[in-house]
Order: sequence, then C-alpha cells, then structure tokens
Amino acid sequence: MEQETPQNQEALQGQDNEGLGADEKRDVLELEYEGRRIVIVGTAHVSSQSALLVKKVIAIEKPDTVCVELCASRMATITDPQAWRNMDMVQVIKQKRAYLLLSHLLLSSFQRRIADKLGVQAGAELFAAVEAAKEVDAFVQASDREIRVTLARAWRLMGFWAKVKLLFQFLGAVAESSELTEEDVEALKKKDVLELMLDELGQAMPALRSVLIDERDRFLAEKIRTAPGKKIVAVVGAGHVPGIMRYWGQPQNIAALEVLPPRSKILPVLKWGLPLLVVLLVTSGFVWAGKEAGTQMLVWWVGLNALMAGLGATAALAHPLTILSAVIAAPLTSANPTIAAGWVAGLCEAWLRKPQVCDMEAIPRDISSFKGFWRNKITRILLVVVLTNLGSAIGTFGALPLMIRLLPT
Repeated sequence: MEQETPQNQEALQGQDNEGLGADEKRDVLELEYEGRRIVIVGTAHVSSQSALLVKKVIAIEKPDTVCVELCASRMATITDPQAWRNMDMVQVIKQKRAYLLLSHLLLSSFQRRIADKLGVQAGAELFAAVEAAKEVDAFVQASDREIRVTLARAWRLMGFWAKVKLLFQFLGAVAESSELTEEDVEALKKKDVLELMLDELGQAMPALRSVLIDERDRFLAEKIRTAPGKKIVAVVGAGHVPGIMRYWGQPQNIAALEVLPPRSKILPVLKWGLPLLVVLLVTSGFVWAGKEAGTQMLVWWVGLNALMAGLGATAALAHPLTILSAVIAAPLTSANPTIAAGWVAGLCEAWLRKPQVCDMEAIPRDISSFKGFWRNKITRILLVVVLTNLGSAIGTFGALPLMIRLLPT
C-alpha cells in the first residue's frame, strides 16, 4: 500500500467522525495505514474539553488499541497512584539521578499548577483515555519515550551552567504559573509543555529542542503506526501532531532514540583537571610566593567552598547537621572528582529526615505549589543535592581567580 502523505492524510479527516461537533473535528485527524484505521486526537494537557473529546472519540470508535502520550513510568502513576512508595532516595542520589528527578518534578509541577488554576486535573485527557479504553475493552499502549531517557539525553548535551539555567528556568516557571490565564493555556494546544518552558533555552541550543520535541515526535509516530489492532485511537498533545505527520511515512529506529549519547569528553578533564590545578596553584604559592601566600590560597579554597556549599544547603532548608556536612565535605569533595558535596549532604539529609510513606503519597499534591518543594522531605532532599553542588561549584570557580592573584607576577 502506498504510504500516506500529510496532504492526503488531511483529506481523510472528517469522513467517519459523525457525532462530533465542528470544533471537535478540528482536533481529530483520521488516517489509514496498511489497511488499519488510526484516529489521532490532539489535546491540551490541562483542558477539560480535551478530556471530554477523548471520551467521546473512544466511545464512537471502540478501538482495539488506545495509544497515549505517556511513557510506561508516567502511565504507572496514573494507573497506580501509590507508585511513589517504591522510590529509594538513597539509590536516586547514588545513581546521580537527583537532577533528572527534580527536573521531572518541576515540569510536572508547572503543568499541575496550570490545571489547578483552571479547576481541572493535570493530564485529565490521558486519564480519561485510560478509563475510556477499559470501558470498550481496548488495549492501552504507552507510546511516549521514557521521561528519564528524554531528560538524560538532553542532560548529556548540556554543560553545567546550562543545567543550572534549566533548573532555575523550571523553578521560575513554577513560581510564575499562577499568573497564567486561560489564553496562555490555549498555547499548550500549539506547543508541548516542555517546548513552552524551554523556548529561550531551545533557541540557544537547537540540539536540546531536537531531543525534547523532535525525537519524541518520531518516537510517537512509530509507536502509533505500529500499534496492534485494526482500529487505533491515539491521544497526544496537539503540539505533537504536526511532527507526527512529518514522520508518518518514515519508519523510525526506536532503539536508536533510546540510546544515551556518550558523556562529554570535557567533563572528565574538568573533574580531574580542577583538583590538579588547585594542587599546582597551592604548591606554586608556597614555593614561589612564600608560606603566607600558600596558606592564603588554602584559606580561599577551603573557605569559599565551605561557605557556598553551606549556603546552598541552607537555601534548601536542610537540617543543621546536613548544612554542617556540606560545609565539611565541600572542600574535600572538590578535590576528589569521584564524589560531590551534594551527594554527601543529600544522603545526610535522607538519614536525618527519613522520608515516610506520607511524603511519597504527598508528592503529587506538594509539587503543585512552589513552597511544597521545600515542605516535602523527598523533594527537599533533591534540592539539597542540587543547591549544595551548585554552591560548591560557585565556590570552586570563585576561589580560583583569587588564588591566581596571589602568585608573583
């Protein structure tokens, strides 16, 4: 069978969707692929109208399979609200996933706050799709790439300061989301939530936009095209529909889209080069500038690392002993590339303020408010890791020029 093109795909729209209103038909695209009927519903993730449309389309079509713009782990949070109970914070820190998890939660928070403001459930149309699929005995397929893979692929493309900018951009979006109007929400029908939050960063880093948006369009297109059954309904954010159409007739290598790119070669150089540079500076200070200059270099190095790491932990509202551990660990870990001050502080915080089941259960509620990130023990641990590491990095880079100035000219 000849592959459909975007032009003749659009011509199919409206042929068999009787029972839908004119406004609803604009968000429904009907396709055929290898003799199978595929109906794509473009939605806004914080729209009650989208949830109603999804229910109606599934009830009319009675598909064999319903594809949803969710990865397996995100779908688990819908089908099993208690999935958070299985999270091991110690392993999250040890596996260096604190930044990724915090980014994911901040992204979820942005979407949830918009939904709360409008009095709807975040991702209501996806929940409606899962429930409606059960009513017609349809198979539900999670068709999006794992969020951890998407964020990890993006993370590998960014340098340290780009990651910091991204986190603060997420925090800023969460803080400002209460000012969004219903007109702003309509923009979500044209753009992915990630794209909406990352416009500025995406313009500066096209490769980042490609990972977060374009690759997911390719992934979704392939998963929907190859979904089992003769009749399929796919529920995706409307911002993904043009991209899905762009790749519809082009088979995609799913496995290649899930491979993590190699780590930057610069990072190991910095991790080992900075401690070596510090040792050389201090040694040079003692040899060429005298004992006083060498001692002053050590004071700058230890003092700024300890101070900034401590301030980072304090900003996360860490336990006093956690702050002390950050202060003590920062100068030592900055000279040791195999460990970070934030990991030490995060593990200390997890031990001193052990997360309980109620903290796991409260994550969906707490991330709906800016203050909730500091109130919940789990998200506070993530903040401790991130802000302590940030403080230590600032202390490291701040101390170097002060140390260099002490060398004889």
